[in-house]
Amino acid sequence: MPPPHLPTTQSAVLAIEAVAARHGRTVRAQHDIGRDQTFAGLVGPDRPGDELDGESGAIPHEALLEFDGRPAVTVRLFTHDEVTVTVEGIAFDVDRDRVPGFLNAVWSDLVHVKARTFPPSTTLIVTVPGEPSYREGIGVHSLTPWLAGRIR
Repeated sequence: MPPPHLPTTQSAVLAIEAVAARHGRTVRAQHDIGRDQTFAGLVGPDRPGDELDGESGAIPHEALLEFDGRPAVTVRLFTHDEVTVTVEGIAFDVDRDRVPGFLNAVWSDLVHVKARTFPPSTTLIVTVPGEPSYREGIGVHSLTPWLAGRIR
């Protein structure tokens, strides 16, 4: 079953806050609203991209969410359905609708680090049930104690 559609930044923020509350995480949120505050403001009026989310005159809304505890997690929601989730300094591009499931997987410890000897590499893998795994490479100097504790 596909995740519920989150059409706006605010709906995504509310869904993410609900997941954080279920896992006992507190959230610090910073909202940037309006063309003068967001990346979308770089696209001037009368140019392509002036209509956001298919609605003329929509106000751009971006948010940065930071969560307490380990692992260190931040979520950056951009105006055009783009989301970057950072786990212990490793950035993932996640579809807006799939962010709550991704965070649930991280906080439910469905995360591991795959290490290979030859060729040497380490990869952070987040396993979201019912979806393909999310994978991002980790630099040798980026291994935090939390990441090192999840090496397989």
